[in-house]
Amino acid sequence: MSERTTPAAPATPTTTASSRRIRDVDALRGFALLGILLVNVQVMADPYAGQGPSASVGDRVAVWLVTALVSSKFYLLFAFLFGYSFTLQVRSAEREGAGFAARHLRRVLCLFVLGLAHAVLLFPGDILMTYAVLGLVLFAARGVTPRTAVRGAVWLVAALAVLLLGKGLLALAVTAPAEAADPREATAVAAYRGDPVSVVHANLRQWRELLAGDLLYAPHILAAFLAGLAAGKRRVLAEFDRYRAQARRLVAYGLPVGLAGSGFMAMCGNGPLDARWSDVGMAVGVLTAPALTAAYACGLLFLLRTRHGRRLGEGLAPAGRMALTNYLSQSLVMALVFTGYGLAWYGRAGLVPVLAGCCVLYAAQLALSRWLLRRVRYGPVERLLHTVTRARAR
Repeated sequence: MSERTTPAAPATPTTTASSRRIRDVDALRGFALLGILLVNVQVMADPYAGQGPSASVGDRVAVWLVTALVSSKFYLLFAFLFGYSFTLQVRSAEREGAGFAARHLRRVLCLFVLGLAHAVLLFPGDILMTYAVLGLVLFAARGVTPRTAVRGAVWLVAALAVLLLGKGLLALAVTAPAEAADPREATAVAAYRGDPVSVVHANLRQWRELLAGDLLYAPHILAAFLAGLAAGKRRVLAEFDRYRAQARRLVAYGLPVGLAGSGFMAMCGNGPLDARWSDVGMAVGVLTAPALTAAYACGLLFLLRTRHGRRLGEGLAPAGRMALTNYLSQSLVMALVFTGYGLAWYGRAGLVPVLAGCCVLYAAQLALSRWLLRRVRYGPVERLLHTVTRARAR
């Protein structure tokens, strides 16, 4: 999450560029919040993630579309913005004559602690701890050139895709098509509908199971970090008009390539192909998701520069300014609705009404963020992170 800077008056071209840079970063981050919510809710609401034996046709279509259009795209956008914001924080420290290394270390430690509490209490699929650990790698790579950073990102994505493809082809060769039911699903349902202690125990069990996946897909996140680092060094968002031609090509080529790859990934993970194809689909998804993510981001940036798009940006940017608060709040609301902390609707609602509810929650977050930031400079969790990062209390 980027630190905001207060532009000086009177306005100058530099100030205008800085304001636009902040607006674009915040608007992109606010946009990514919706995708993160639509993916995370599938895990928090249903042990089968919308694909259980009692799922309706509408639910199956919905989960297929979320996989094709949303999954593996928006966490990459968040990671790209993390890398981009890293360069803003470096420049902020340089302007203030502060030591950046200590600031960054305090920042990632705070993120790790927040992520740990988030995973244990609310959502075991937390991403903040992964960001914190990989943030140390990003710090080590801060001196690389933009070209080297992009090359490193490409190699990381290619290596992960090859690994998943090899694993998937092996599964196709040695695994029978039949799937056995997972007996842990009934246990998970009982645990998440139980008291708060049982919810925490269930989160801990699921977190341990997800650690292997976190490690496996860490190169994908690190690749997005490096791409964001390269873009930040080039001031791509600050000077977006200079890169319009490249952005148009990203939309023109990234959209069909990304949609084709993501559609194949959805076919492998959600049918009609059986579960043996899952890793093959993920390999294709790993390769093509960055293209679709880039197309989404560039398309939104073009839209923000239209007359109606400016109003959209005004709605998205406040949510992006307090994205960490909103991310954690999404998990809190979902935990209150679906676990024993509150209504205990875990496994009881179809995916279509759940996704509709997510859209309502997201709209409420946009409105509340705009209202709150008219009165304060930071969201509550951003204030905490800002204070820890700068090692001072107000």
